Amino acid sequence: MIGVLIYPGFQLLDAAGPIAAFEIAGRYVAAPEPVRILSAVPGPVRSSSGVEMMARGLRHDRGMRTLMIAGGDGVRDAARCPRTLAFLRAAAARGCRIASVCSGAYLLAEAGLLDGRRATTHWGRTRDFLKRYPQVRLEPDRIFVRDGDVWTSAGITAGIDLALAIIADETSDAVARDTARQLVLAQRRSGGQSQFSSLLELQTPSGRFATLLSWVREHLDEHLTVERLADQAGMSARHFSRAFIAETGATPAKAVERLRLEAARTRVQTTGEAIERVAEATGFGDTERMRRAFLRAFGQPPQAVRRAARAA
Repeated sequence: MIGVLIYPGFQLLDAAGPIAAFEIAGRYVAAPEPVRILSAVPGPVRSSSGVEMMARGLRHDRGMRTLMIAGGDGVRDAARCPRTLAFLRAAAARGCRIASVCSGAYLLAEAGLLDGRRATTHWGRTRDFLKRYPQVRLEPDRIFVRDGDVWTSAGITAGIDLALAIIADETSDAVARDTARQLVLAQRRSGGQSQFSSLLELQTPSGRFATLLSWVREHLDEHLTVERLADQAGMSARHFSRAFIAETGATPAKAVERLRLEAARTRVQTTGEAIERVAEATGFGDTERMRRAFLRAFGQPPQAVRRAARAA
């Protein structure tokens, strides 16, 4: 059985997206797992949009192998519910796979299930999450993170990415691929959260690290370590890293890579420079490293990006 935990004020798509993925995956296997909606208080549960879902009580978890936890505006109240937290701890103790969507990670952190673990959540929650749960090894740029039997994902639609990964883990890549095709989605989304986060707003920076980011753009071809960036910002490396993540939703290394990518893509699309020269000038050092970065971020190598720009 697959359980989906909701509470008053949950985000509807956090629950409905994974449910749809699991339902479609069930068409491609001999014995599809049933999906059950669970809540501390059974009955109709109102989402933040006003649409309600009918939920069963937490005792209806017999045979549950996977538990998905929705995020949403009501997560803070849900995280103060002793019954819900006890339910999560008991499920983890039984070896159940537990996964959160978006701010559902707050429930896992409050239950102590993320202590010392790698995790992620919506980029807009990064600052608050880091402040509340410093014991969690937050990876803010990831679409989803798996650490043992505990999975966490980024905002809202990333719950579908997470569900597809669980489907692949539980059944096969082929079933996950067919499910993604039916959903008209990529099975594995390229890039991380920084392509959607406040880091993009820093293209015309006005935030705390505006001066630093302007400096980075002028020194992309140099060796930009966290220590060097911290020194430029006048901060210790540890404090700088946490402050930077809270401000931008990305690690310093990911931010530098993103700025290099944007500079490289512009040069690839608008000039006839050799790819080798672009890689050198933007700090990637060699074409293979730049090619891998392009594939992660844009789903295409530099040569394909150039051909598409010329065709347009």
